[in-house]
Amino acid sequence: MTAEVRPMDEGGETPFTGERTLGIEEEFYLVDDDGRPADGTDELCYQHEPPEILKDRLDHELFTFVIETQTPVIESLDAAPAILTEIRSALVDYAADHGYGIAAAGLHPTARWREHNHVDKPRYQRQLDRIQFPQHRNITAGLHLHVGVGDAERAVWIANEIRWYLPIILAISANSPFWNGYDTGLSSARASIFESLPNTGMPTAFDDYGTYRRLEQVLLETDSIRDRGEIWFDVRPHTEYGTVEVRTPDAQADTAVVLALAEYVYRLVEALDEGHRSVTDTDQVASESIHADWATPPADGDLGATHALLSENKWRAIRYGQDASFIDRSGRTTVSFETAVRDEIDRLDLRRLDACLSEPSGTERQRAALEAGGPSAVCDLIRLE
Repeated sequence: MTAEVRPMDEGGETPFTGERTLGIEEEFYLVDDDGRPADGTDELCYQHEPPEILKDRLDHELFTFVIETQTPVIESLDAAPAILTEIRSALVDYAADHGYGIAAAGLHPTARWREHNHVDKPRYQRQLDRIQFPQHRNITAGLHLHVGVGDAERAVWIANEIRWYLPIILAISANSPFWNGYDTGLSSARASIFESLPNTGMPTAFDDYGTYRRLEQVLLETDSIRDRGEIWFDVRPHTEYGTVEVRTPDAQADTAVVLALAEYVYRLVEALDEGHRSVTDTDQVASESIHADWATPPADGDLGATHALLSENKWRAIRYGQDASFIDRSGRTTVSFETAVRDEIDRLDLRRLDACLSEPSGTERQRAALEAGGPSAVCDLIRLE
C-alpha cells in the first residue's frame, strides 16, 4: 500500500515549528580487526541492547556493514560538540564490545559491493526490486545535517538558495576516491555513485511549500517512491522533521570536520533565514546582504540559478574536491575553493572551517596513505578510535 502524504488542500499543521535546532545523521561502516567491512548491523541493531544515548537513534542501511546514528535534537550550535562526541564514543564502544570496529568515509576503500549482503528489511528489498543495479551497488555513506526552520515557506526558500553552496560543502567533505578497490580519479566518488539513483542530486527550485508537497504526493501516487524519505535530493525541506536537510557531504572519520560542516550549514541557514525575513518585495531574489559576493544574483539575470550551472559546479566538486574552482552566479568568472571558503569564514564568522583549509582533505589523506602503506593503511586512516 502506498504511503500517504496529506494533500495541502486538506489543511492541517506543518511540522515546521522548531527554530535553529540542529540534527546530525551519520552513516558508518562496521569493520573487522583488519579494518575490512564486516556484516553486523542486524546484530547491533536488533540482538543487543545499545547504550542509552543510542536507543532509538541507531539504524542499519542498505548493506549489512553500514550503520547509521542520529543525534537527539540539539537545541544550540554550542551544544553540538559534546553531543556528537558522546554519540560517536558510544557507538565505537558498543561495536567493540561485540567484536566490530567503526570506520567512516564516503566509500569504504576496500569494499566490493558484489561481495556483501543487503539487509532483509522490506523497505530496502522493495528499493532493490524497483531501482535494480544503481541500488545494488550503493555502498555509500553520507553525512546529513538538519537545521530547524519555523516556517514551511521559509524552509523551501532557504533550500532553494542554499543550493549555490552545496558544491562548496561537497568539496570540503570530499572523502571517497576509491570504489570497488579502484582509484576513480574523483574526489567524491560517493556523490557520483549515489546520484545514479532516482530522485537524487541537485534539485530544482520550488515555487513554494505547496509545490514541494505536491511533488511528494505525485511520486507516491504514481508508485515512484514508497515513502517521502525516498526523495534523496542534496538538499530538501524535510516535511516530517520540519528542517532544511543538507545531504551533500561524504561521511567523515574526523569529528572536527563533521563539526565544521555542521557549523557552516547551520550558519548558512541562519543567514538565509534572516535574509528572507528582510526581503519585502516578493519578486526580489536574494539581496547582496544575504549571499556571498560570488553567489549574489547579477542585476541582469540570475544565470547561477539555472540547474545546468549548479550541476556543473557540483561536478567540479566531485572531480577536483578542494582543488576545484566554481563558476560564479553571474556566469562570467570563477572563484577558487579556497577563496570561496575564506569568504564564507569571514562573512558568517565561522570558527571551525579554517582548519579544513590548513589540512589535506580526506581524499588527499586516503591517497597518501595508500601510497605510503597500501590498502591496510587506508583502512587504518578511516577508522574511528
